[in-house]
Amino acid sequence: MLPDEEDSVVVNNGTTQLSLLPLAKLKRWQWWLLVAFNVSFLIIGQIAAVLLGRFYYDHGGNSKWMATLVQTIGFPILFIPYIIIPSSKQSSSTSAPSFSLPVIFVIYIVVGALIAGDNMLYSVGLLYLSASTYSLICATQLGFNAIFSYFINSQKFTALIFNSVVNLSLSAALIATNDDSDKPSGVTKGKYILGFIATLSASALYSLLLSIMQLTFQKVIKKETFSVVLELQIYTSFFATCVSTVGLFASGEWRTLSGEMDSFSKGGLAYVMTLVWTAVAWQVCSVGVVGLIFVVSSLFSNVISTLSLALTPLAAVAVFHDNMNSVKIIAMLLGIWGFCTYIYQNYLDDLADKRKQTDATGAVLSEASSPLLD
Repeated sequence: MLPDEEDSVVVNNGTTQLSLLPLAKLKRWQWWLLVAFNVSFLIIGQIAAVLLGRFYYDHGGNSKWMATLVQTIGFPILFIPYIIIPSSKQSSSTSAPSFSLPVIFVIYIVVGALIAGDNMLYSVGLLYLSASTYSLICATQLGFNAIFSYFINSQKFTALIFNSVVNLSLSAALIATNDDSDKPSGVTKGKYILGFIATLSASALYSLLLSIMQLTFQKVIKKETFSVVLELQIYTSFFATCVSTVGLFASGEWRTLSGEMDSFSKGGLAYVMTLVWTAVAWQVCSVGVVGLIFVVSSLFSNVISTLSLALTPLAAVAVFHDNMNSVKIIAMLLGIWGFCTYIYQNYLDDLADKRKQTDATGAVLSEASSPLLD
């Protein structure tokens, strides 16, 4: 829901008061600037992270747990904006926490563990699929999220959103039936199928996580500050990193890391920098994802993520020379069309909300300006 162009007005015993909710105080252009900021972070971060992940595997990396770990280990970077953002952004109407600390702690642990499992599925998928195929399959997350948002977040399911889901589902179906001629070197048919299933499962779990995060903001935390968004990302990433670290050592893959670095075709320094910048890229992406959940909704966040995934194959063709056959092109166009139909639905909702808010504000102002009777 978009903020009003003017602060909302409340009448209390004949006195007009301004709503102090941070998002409600934003002008429309400020709100759109905030949205654009988060969209840019999500798209740039996700494309860079996927390409770097494929680069890691292509040049000698083989640790699935390391590929999982770098997706969250960069979370300390988020302390920089967390410290910079002033605490005054919190609504003045909120004098005490509206949630139980043990409850939110349990939520952080559970969500963190689910994120680690989701990242592992993504790592398996990227290991056995080309970057372009992987990205197009990931685009199905919008369809999953539309369903989860309907049941968990009471998101309305219009004809345009249904059209978006259908187009994205058809896009994934085309990839599933496409030949695997562009699969990475040495990947068997069985591993290719495993990669497809792992990526599809990861997309479904990711969509569920987005809906859970939005529900946490709405029902548990009940605060509208960006610092709360960062707290959620920091703590869940911390627990996800703990789970991934345990997996790295329990699996024994940590013993192979030294050999991986020595045999990395681009050199040891390139190996380290690939992992470092992959970690940074994932955190940049995460800020955009959670920021859009906070500012708009989990479904909108997933739509922008889907747009990024639709653009990633183009980047993969340019960087890795992935095979971009006619089936992939059609799948990509279906994904972009699905994105456009949802954006149009969001535009219609925006107009409807604006009309309602204008009517409501006019009615309240009219009541406030009328003379009070003794």
